[in-house]
Amino acid sequence: MSQKVLLNAKEVTIILHRLACQLIEKHLDFSDTILIGIQPRGVFLAERLKQILESEYKTPEISLGYLDITFFRDDFRRTDKPLEANKTQINFIVENKKVIFIDDVLFTGRSIRSALTAIQSFGRPSEIELLVLIDRRFSRNLPIQPDYRGRQVDAINGEKVKVSWKENDGEDVVYLVTN
Repeated sequence: MSQKVLLNAKEVTIILHRLACQLIEKHLDFSDTILIGIQPRGVFLAERLKQILESEYKTPEISLGYLDITFFRDDFRRTDKPLEANKTQINFIVENKKVIFIDDVLFTGRSIRSALTAIQSFGRPSEIELLVLIDRRFSRNLPIQPDYRGRQVDAINGEKVKVSWKENDGEDVVYLVTN
């Protein structure tokens, strides 16, 4: 197994700031916009973007929630190991709000399809957008594309994109892992 660095810590920081600026251009004051980190790995990206928007770009308080999609996935019964659900934490009204789903890697699109189903339990958003750090563009099983992407990666099926966050893994880095 070998791994190649796709993005180092400095590049991740630059991309996060670019994504934050793109969000500001589209949503201005975020009064009708909600960030939703998709559990488990999208939460780190969502929290980091919220922090950048509020502290560095002086955006007023932004609503941030976490959405667990474990039991909304179409493949959750196809695994032999027991699934461990994460926590959904949405403490605000989603009805008629602009929702931005945030995830670290867009691969097949199945997680996003699950998130689209899961969010309906909390109301009907006026609009849903997708922000991802890494877009694996040749791996899609569903017609889902990101509205905001950090980096596009052409990885073949035997390769895996691994995103590490300093809050969880001790460093900000993105690897392309080959088996």
